[in-house]
Amino acid sequence: MQQKDVHYSDYLQLEKILNAQQLESDLNEAHAHDEMLFIIIHQAYELWFKQIMYEIESVAEIMGKGTINDNSPDLQTVVHRLNRVTVILRVGVHQIDIMETMTPMDFLDFRNFLRPASGFQSWQFKLAEARLGLRYTERHAQEYYISQLRKEHVDLIKSTEQKPSLLDLVNEWLERMPFFEDTESWPTYEADEIQRHPFWVDYAARYVESLMPNERINLRYFNTVFFGEEVDESRRLSPKACRAGLFIFLFRGYPMLQTPFQLLNLLLEIDEQLSTWRYRHMNMVHRMIGTRTGTGGSTGKDYLKGALDKHYIFKEIAGLTSFLIERQNLPKLSKTLEEKLGFKV
Repeated sequence: MQQKDVHYSDYLQLEKILNAQQLESDLNEAHAHDEMLFIIIHQAYELWFKQIMYEIESVAEIMGKGTINDNSPDLQTVVHRLNRVTVILRVGVHQIDIMETMTPMDFLDFRNFLRPASGFQSWQFKLAEARLGLRYTERHAQEYYISQLRKEHVDLIKSTEQKPSLLDLVNEWLERMPFFEDTESWPTYEADEIQRHPFWVDYAARYVESLMPNERINLRYFNTVFFGEEVDESRRLSPKACRAGLFIFLFRGYPMLQTPFQLLNLLLEIDEQLSTWRYRHMNMVHRMIGTRTGTGGSTGKDYLKGALDKHYIFKEIAGLTSFLIERQNLPKLSKTLEEKLGFKV
């Protein structure tokens, strides 16, 4: 069958897109020039959010498999698509530069026509946060969060929160890391009296030696994070997953660990870009409306600051850096394990 000709405008459905900007100020016979910019910026954000969700869903599908071969194209695909998410988020941050070409007086020309619409009603953004791993119980100002969304969007986000999030899938992936299962890889170590893996007994001792006197409380935290000595219901990563994550950070120079390290590092980059966007957004709002309330009824800058401080999704992965020690003080790996990690010696 002969393929039909495709025209650029038809393929992109430009007639729909380019006619999707209806200025409220025009409807109220008070034309505000900068409202066109305001609409297009936010429409662009929503398109990027759609792409981010598309990438996250594909990553979740791969990581949700029963097993994932770290040396297969699967993990490379996950890293590639997560990297795309971080680049899109950077673009989102830089879009604020364009928005800030609008002055506070320019915004006031049409601001009152928007009420009660608000960027806080962006259900796609909240859906992406939930899919990444931000739980409702961890959100700032939970009641306001629910009140501003339509019922169908609340239901969609709640159903998404019932699925394993990307953070949950990363926890399961880390728990499957087989670094400490093979006794042949640790011939020079012997288990301690409470049967902790000898590598971690050795590492804990080296970690303590690296601490300053005022940091010694970190040892107690070390035992909670990596061995669950004290129950912390707020934690999302299991002790086993945390041990695997720290091992990856410590020995990322080995070929087998480079891609897993990139995956973890990209999750931190996603958090950083989301945080940077929230920070820029907060300052832009303060610049535009000062201490006034948002069009949707929020407390404006104060609400945004609360979300900025609280909405870190992968903070437990970032927290693993608290337990790193200098390369020259790392425990020596056996030749058997080095070969398994990619170096033939």
